[in-house]
Amino acid sequence: MFFDQTVTFGGSGFDRAAEMRGDDARIDALKRDPNARVLPIWRGKPLISGAGQDTCGWIDTDHPMIAFHGDGSVLLGIVDGGPRFACDVSKWEPENGDAPDGSIVDVVVTHHPLVPDDYLFADLRGVMTHLSAEDAELAATGCAILAWHQSHKFCAKCGQASDMAMAGWQRNCPSCGAPHFPRTDPVVIMLVTHGNDVLLGRSPAWPEGMYSLLAGFVEPGETIEAAVRREVREEVDVVAGRVTYLASQPWPFPMSLMFGCKAEAQSRDITIDPAEIEDAFWMPREELLEAFSGRHPKMNPPRKGAIAHFILSNWLADMVK
Repeated sequence: MFFDQTVTFGGSGFDRAAEMRGDDARIDALKRDPNARVLPIWRGKPLISGAGQDTCGWIDTDHPMIAFHGDGSVLLGIVDGGPRFACDVSKWEPENGDAPDGSIVDVVVTHHPLVPDDYLFADLRGVMTHLSAEDAELAATGCAILAWHQSHKFCAKCGQASDMAMAGWQRNCPSCGAPHFPRTDPVVIMLVTHGNDVLLGRSPAWPEGMYSLLAGFVEPGETIEAAVRREVREEVDVVAGRVTYLASQPWPFPMSLMFGCKAEAQSRDITIDPAEIEDAFWMPREELLEAFSGRHPKMNPPRKGAIAHFILSNWLADMVK
């Protein structure tokens, strides 16, 4: 059985307080609440604290780091009676010039001089399994909504600069009056099985030994089931039949929602599309157990925290039928 609460970034149950977003006076009062806290996010990296990088680095709403960046905070919700916000602090330039290392999970961490030494901006993918379910979901929400603001500063209707509204959950164009709402890109990721085997593939950009489930974006006018069948056919030329839904996961890199599905293959022959993937193969359940234990000669253990790991581990446990 699948529960959304067991997927990283999913279902912690915090109150998003959506009914408050349109009340500017109430939002101002929430920012002055002594229990209010802000999560700074620098160039897509949330502030993480603790020696084990296991807690969001919440700071006061009047902290100098926040004051420097103006009133551009987004209301995330209410946690234990205290308002929680996120703020983009990407304008800050570190003296040491820390830069991404180019890998899928950026291991470079950056310290801001106005916070304690154990407060570091870190790639959420690298720390997501260290955080509590609540902190992980709050950080994912903040990263996703601020990424949307970064890429949607101008009105898609008339091209003029738009303004943040609704406590950060909307942008309005002062020129033509058009409202704009946060975008979430639907992505299907599928457990394709044929008997006791599962279909795995890899992108050319991935580290050596990294394999995962096939995945792809849902196109306009397409159902989730149709997207699963199309992506499997496009990437490996395998015909998928019955499709069932398993679980979903917000994936804030930058603004996706992963729909985990199971598809029953009606063919086994693989012909890869080199423009889509580098390699694909059928792996028996017993071999996948070896991969999870780190003893497979070709495939490394799946990355914890991603929905692919969640689906595959439940399939191995015979929880997916």
